[in-house]
Amino acid sequence: MNIIALGLLIPFIGTTLGASLVFLMKDEISERMQKILLGFASGVMLAASFWSLLAPAIEMATSNGGSGWIIASLGFLVGVFFLLALDHIIPHLHSEDDKVEGLPSHLKKSTMLMLAVTLHNIPEGMAVGVVFAGVINGNSLVTYSGAMVLAIGIAIQNFPEGAIISLPLAANKTKKSKAFLMGTLSGIVEPIAGFLTILLASVFVRILPAMLAFAAGAMIYVVVEELVPEAQDGKHTDWATMSVAIGFVIMMSMDVALG
Repeated sequence: MNIIALGLLIPFIGTTLGASLVFLMKDEISERMQKILLGFASGVMLAASFWSLLAPAIEMATSNGGSGWIIASLGFLVGVFFLLALDHIIPHLHSEDDKVEGLPSHLKKSTMLMLAVTLHNIPEGMAVGVVFAGVINGNSLVTYSGAMVLAIGIAIQNFPEGAIISLPLAANKTKKSKAFLMGTLSGIVEPIAGFLTILLASVFVRILPAMLAFAAGAMIYVVVEELVPEAQDGKHTDWATMSVAIGFVIMMSMDVALG
């Protein structure tokens, strides 16, 4: 259980380390570096969605005597629509945009910036949780090493996300300690979502394949709806594209070689 607790916390640790850059850097991250980091995060999430989530979901459902592709497809689509609903409900604001998304609110701009990152941290936490749920339930298609690889991969792409929250806040004259706290809090939803997913999967063991696909759909929604458009807007888009490829290959290699 200690290993599982550590696995759930690893992505949050990545966000916290990224947010701590506010104490080490004087300026905001350059636009080119932001594009590189967004592209890298997209590549990691794309690879993780298939190798860590969809492929095991299909194989698991098939081994249980079901139609693997049907269960995976349904779970995937439900995950997409779940994030779509959250996107329209939760008030949030992206750093490069002045248009508030979600339901009308009177929240501060800094809070809505944090909620934007928090929103797409939810599927990442669920992804780690559901993989560890497979380990707990003794499913032979999911291993501790594979679950830890996924957690570490998400932590790597969470590192820049923490910085992308904390550094702009500090540049706008928010106290560094507060900017760090908000960057850190944007990632706290991940271990919470992971823990709740484990509880749900423990109660409904039979739907584990669908839950894996659900997490994949939610992650793909974030990539297509937020990360890729942000990475391809404005200058330095070639850097973003190459970073997608690098992030994809690194996560794929980790999953296949170590998972």
